[in-house]
Amino acid sequence: MIADILISAFLVISGIFGVVGSLGLIKLPDPMMRLHAPTKATTLGVGGALIASMLFFLLKENSFSFHELMITLFLFLTAPITAHFIAKTHVHRHESPRSLPPTGGERPWATFESDAARAEAEGREA
Repeated sequence: MIADILISAFLVISGIFGVVGSLGLIKLPDPMMRLHAPTKATTLGVGGALIASMLFFLLKENSFSFHELMITLFLFLTAPITAHFIAKTHVHRHESPRSLPPTGGERPWATFESDAARAEAEGREA
């Protein structure tokens, strides 16, 4: 009985996160804002469903499911990296060094700094 409630709770919570992530992807106006919805909320939604599956096999079938654990780890490791690549692509395609906020130092944003300028600033040869 407790196992069923626990598994159901994880499935309901993961469904809520999935819906919130999907709605955020549709409703948010800017691509950089839209990026957070699938990478944060939907990742937690899929992670909750995988945890519910692990709990089902552990508590109901008396066997540990290593596959769901590996999928969960892979998902939590790759989603932020993918989001970073998408954000960097957006900055390169839609922004210029003048349209970005100041960096707080004398050097420009790293994504717009050339290798030669970076090497010169760091005191080494390019």
